[in-house]
Amino acid sequence: MIKAAPDGIKEVTPPLSDTDVASLKAGDRVRISGVLYTARDAAHARLFPLVEQGKPLPIEVRGQIIYYTGPSPARPGAVVGSIGPTTGGRMDKFTPALLALGLKGTIGKGARSQTVKDALRQHTAVYFGAIGGAGAILSQFVKRLEVEGFPAIGVNDCHGGDLYEDGVRAFAREDA
Repeated sequence: MIKAAPDGIKEVTPPLSDTDVASLKAGDRVRISGVLYTARDAAHARLFPLVEQGKPLPIEVRGQIIYYTGPSPARPGAVVGSIGPTTGGRMDKFTPALLALGLKGTIGKGARSQTVKDALRQHTAVYFGAIGGAGAILSQFVKRLEVEGFPAIGVNDCHGGDLYEDGVRAFAREDA
């Protein structure tokens, strides 16, 4: 579900539908609340053979968001330690197959390949960016196995929008 907050930031709560995702554009600021799955390279490498063999996954990805992170151990009284994003491009070889199964969003840092951007369009999904280097701060938004108001920004939307490319064009020097 997606709803606009008075401050212009979109409130995102998985599971997401195609209509929800289609309402997002590259550059939209969001706050995500609800269950987020976390997975990095090793977890994706374990999921991928199951996808290729048509076997069920240990989690239901339809409508969900995967955050590319590997949280560090929690300090006493905390839910998690630092939980910053890892580079989304490291999961590019796995992402299109997960999107085909109904995954609606991913969160990471850095640009994605054209193959992933095409898959986002084909399967009506979105790639959100989170602030790299801010893992300790981001851990404050994690409540149990859920997030509450987790800040991110739309980087690639299902319409072909690309915040990184838009930014380069917007600030390109004409004499360069």
